[in-house]
Amino acid sequence: MKAHEIMTPRPEVVTARDPVSRAAEIMRDRDVGVVPVVRDTSSMVLEGVITDRDLAVRHVADRHGDDCTVGHHMSRGTLQVVAESDDLNAVIAAMERAEVRRVPVTDKQGKLLGIIAQADVARCESVPKAQVAEVVQRVSEPKRA
Repeated sequence: MKAHEIMTPRPEVVTARDPVSRAAEIMRDRDVGVVPVVRDTSSMVLEGVITDRDLAVRHVADRHGDDCTVGHHMSRGTLQVVAESDDLNAVIAAMERAEVRRVPVTDKQGKLLGIIAQADVARCESVPKAQVAEVVQRVSEPKRA
C-alpha cells in the first residue's frame, strides 16, 4: 500500500501569517489535531505544521494574546514528511523516527498533497494489529532528556 492510498488529500491549511485562532477553528470544525502550514495557498509549499499541542503548550499555557500568528507557535525545521509513492513501511518508519502521530505527504518540490494520521495506518487491513500497537507505543514514548 502506498502513501497516496491512505492519505487525506488536500487538507485545510493555514499560513504563518494567519491568526492562531484560524488554526484552532480548522481543528475544531474538521475534528483534526494538526493543520499544515504552507508558504501560501497558491504554491501549497509546506513550511511546517501547527498542532493542538502547539496551541495548548505554546500559546495558551504561555498566555499569549489574541494577536499571535501561526508563525509564533508552529513546528518547523526538521519536519518529517513522506512522498506519495512511499510504501506503508516508510510512513510507519517516519512516524516512529520523529515520534509523531501525523506526517504530511509532499511532492519533490515540497508541495503539500495530503496528510496521514496514525488512525489512517490503524485502519489499513494490511497492517498487522501488533504492528499498529507498536507504532502507537513508539510515538507515544516520552522524550528522554
